[in-house]
Amino acid sequence: MTIRECYDELGLDFDAVLSRLVNEKLVQKFALKFLDDPSFQNLKDALDSKDVETAFRAAHTLKGVCLNLGFDNLYPSSKDLTELLRAGSMDGYEDLFAEVEKEYNRTCEALRKVA
Repeated sequence: MTIRECYDELGLDFDAVLSRLVNEKLVQKFALKFLDDPSFQNLKDALDSKDVETAFRAAHTLKGVCLNLGFDNLYPSSKDLTELLRAGSMDGYEDLFAEVEKEYNRTCEALRKVA
């Protein structure tokens, strides 16, 4: 699968990302680095330990990466979770995190198909 096909599978706007990163090789390079980005695991660990400050930083980082890479499927839920945690609250984070996790896994699954 090409990186463009990966974005298409996820319903994302590849051309918007391409306009920022200039060529397909750069898009692919940075998109595939997402698989090694620790933000999601840091977020999960911080939520499990009820560390709202660390969870906020991890969610904020994940949100920014999604925005830069055009992962519009994952961006809204990561943004909503970031804003909840920014307020210093973890009340109701479970549903938001479940959506983040679902889209994160879907994104990673598609990225792993890129040859």
